[in-house]
Amino acid sequence: MLSITAYALATALALFVAFIGARFLISPRPAAAGYGVPSAEGGTAYLEIKGLRDLTFGVLGLALIAFAGAHAAGWYMLVVALAPLGDTLIVLRHGGTKATAFGIHFATAVVVLLSAALLFAV
Repeated sequence: MLSITAYALATALALFVAFIGARFLISPRPAAAGYGVPSAEGGTAYLEIKGLRDLTFGVLGLALIAFAGAHAAGWYMLVVALAPLGDTLIVLRHGGTKATAFGIHFATAVVVLLSAALLFAV
């Protein structure tokens, strides 16, 4: 049962990151607003770069889960937790709400770390 839970949570998180990346590629400005810091007027190149990076990280997570096993996926989740922790600080530094910073980004980091722990326990 632990194995199913660990893999299901890791897969859901990787799919979620890929979805976020796709959203930044398809609708960069609404995605930035959902992130917690609306984008400035002008080009969307940096938002699209973020989208491509997130999409890539999501696909990499899925590949590790499928082909490398729980231990490798656990290390991936442990390292990837740095991104939502950093996002928490970015939102706070740039005028986003504490609710968004902690309710979305910090909470995501906690769930990703939980996923890493479950994968290491398998």
